[in-house]
Amino acid sequence: MSRIHQDNPIVEPKFPIGRHPSETMFRRILTTGRTLRVCVVGAGVAGLRAADVLNQHGARVTLMEARSRVGGRVGQAELGGHLVDTGANWLHGEAEGNPILDLARQTKSELHSWGERQAVFDDSGKPVPEDDVSETAENFWGIVSDAFQYSNEFSDSIPPERSLMDFVVERANQKYNHQPVTERDRKRRLLLQEAEAWGAFVGGPIQRQSLKFFWLEECIEGENPFLAGTYKKILDAIAKPALSLAELNLDTEVTKVTTKPEDESVEIQTANGERQLFDEVLVTLPLGCLKIQKDMFTPALPKRFASAVDSIGYGCLDKVIVNFPRAFWNRSPPSSSTLNGDAHLTSPNFRTQAAPVHTPSKSTFTRGEEQFPGFTHWMHPKYADKTNPAQWNQQGINLAALPSSTAHASLIFYIFGDCSRHIAELVKDKTRAEAKPALADFFQPYFARLPGYSESDKDCQPRDILATAWAGDQYAGFGSYSNFQVGLTEADRDIEVMRHGLPERRMWFAGEHTSPFVALGTVTGAYWAGEDAAKRIAGTYGLQKSTSMNGELTN
Repeated sequence: MSRIHQDNPIVEPKFPIGRHPSETMFRRILTTGRTLRVCVVGAGVAGLRAADVLNQHGARVTLMEARSRVGGRVGQAELGGHLVDTGANWLHGEAEGNPILDLARQTKSELHSWGERQAVFDDSGKPVPEDDVSETAENFWGIVSDAFQYSNEFSDSIPPERSLMDFVVERANQKYNHQPVTERDRKRRLLLQEAEAWGAFVGGPIQRQSLKFFWLEECIEGENPFLAGTYKKILDAIAKPALSLAELNLDTEVTKVTTKPEDESVEIQTANGERQLFDEVLVTLPLGCLKIQKDMFTPALPKRFASAVDSIGYGCLDKVIVNFPRAFWNRSPPSSSTLNGDAHLTSPNFRTQAAPVHTPSKSTFTRGEEQFPGFTHWMHPKYADKTNPAQWNQQGINLAALPSSTAHASLIFYIFGDCSRHIAELVKDKTRAEAKPALADFFQPYFARLPGYSESDKDCQPRDILATAWAGDQYAGFGSYSNFQVGLTEADRDIEVMRHGLPERRMWFAGEHTSPFVALGTVTGAYWAGEDAAKRIAGTYGLQKSTSMNGELTN
C-alpha cells in the first residue's frame, strides 16, 4: 500500500485518527452536570463540521469568525449575473466514502468534467500542434507518475533539497534521443514548459516542490469533477446543522488564546478586548495564519509544534475570473489541441486545482466539438513583456463549456506564487471597478490569442473581472492551502504533530493542514479534520452522541 493511505479513512475507517492514549483519561469535572463549553476559532469547513459534531455530543459551542460570513476559503461571489466560486471549485476524489461527494449528491450540486481536450499556446503565442500537445502531456504525466512511485519508495533516502523539477529535468533528458538535435531540444523545452503548470496544483513553483515528500501530494482515488453549480449548496449543507445550535460570532477576530491551568480553562481574547473562558478551544485557522500569529498563544507554543507550523509550506493559488458579453472564443472550431489517449490516467490521483487531470474521460454533458476546449495553457508568454516580464505561465478554464444551466461567458485564469502575489498587490484597496482596467491589461495578451478575438469587437472586451486575491487576504494567512517544499525533513511527522494538537493545554487544531494524508489541501480534508478533532474532544470527556444533546458532563 502507498504511504499516503496509512491514515486514509476510506481505506480503513478508524476515527478519531488523531487519538492518543492519554486522551482516554477523562477531564476532572468540577461541577457535575455542567455543560461542556467549547470555542471553535474559525468558521470554515473544518470549524463548521467540528461545531456540528460537538453539538451532536451535547457540547455548548461558540464559533468565532473574523470574517462577516462563514465558509473560510470556500465562498462565492456574483459575476456577470452568475454565481462563481472564489475559493475551492473542485471535488477531490470521486470515490465512495468521500463525505463531500455524498453532500454533492444529497444537495444535487451539479458536477462537470471537461473531458480530455485542451489548447496550448507556445511562448510566441502560437497554438501548439495537436500531436505535440498530446505527446508532451503523455510524457509529462508519465514522469509525474514515476515521481510519485519514486517518492513513495525512496522518500527516506531522497535528499531534502531535491525538487520535483530536478526529477523532471533528469527524465526529460532521457526523452527524444532518437530525434534530430534541433527537434529533440524543441520537444524537451516544450516538456519543461508544460511542467511549469504544476504550480497551479500546489500554489507554488515546481522548482520548490519537494521530491522527498511528493508522495504527500497524492489524493483520494477517483475522478476530480468541477463544481459547475459552485460549492454553495454543499457549504450551506455543512453550515446548517452547525449553526442550528452553536452560537455564531461573526466579525470577531481572536487575538489571544491563554491556557489557565489553575482554572482548568482556556481564555479567549478578541480584537475588541472581550474575554471569555472555555473548557476547550479548537483552532481551525488556516496554516498561513498560524505561521504569522504564533505569538497569540500563551504559554508559547512548544518548540516541536511551532517547528511543524513553520516547516510545512503554504501555497498561493488565486483565480481571476473574466466575464465577457459573449463567449467569442466558442464561435469557431478549436484551432489547437485535443489530448488523445488515457496514458496519464493510470497515475496516482492528486489535488486538481486547475488542469483537467483525472477528470472523467467522458463528460456527463457534451456541448459538441464546436466548443473551445475546457482548459488552456499559455506557456512562458514572451509576448506579454510589458505586464508580465517574468513570463509567468497562465492557465485557464472555459466556463462557457459548462452545462447550459451553469454556463456563462467567462474565463477562469489560475495564477500562483509570485504571479498571485503580484495580482493581489495590483488590486489591493481597490473596488472591482477600479481594479478592472489593470486586470484587463494584464490578461488581454492571453484571451487575445483565442479564436474569434477582435480588438474592435465589444464582445471581446471584459464586462467584469473578479480577482480572488487570497495572497493578500490576512484572514486566509496570505495564501490558499498547505504544500510541501524543498528542505523538509519530516513533513509527515509535522502534519501528525499539528493534528495531535495540544490536548494537555486544552487546545486542539484542525484544518486542511491536519487532515489524513490522502486529503491534505482539500475541502474533504478540512471536513475530516474538523470531525476528527471534535470527536477527540468529546471522547476526552466521555461524551456520547446524543439525540437529546443536553451535553451534561458525566463522571
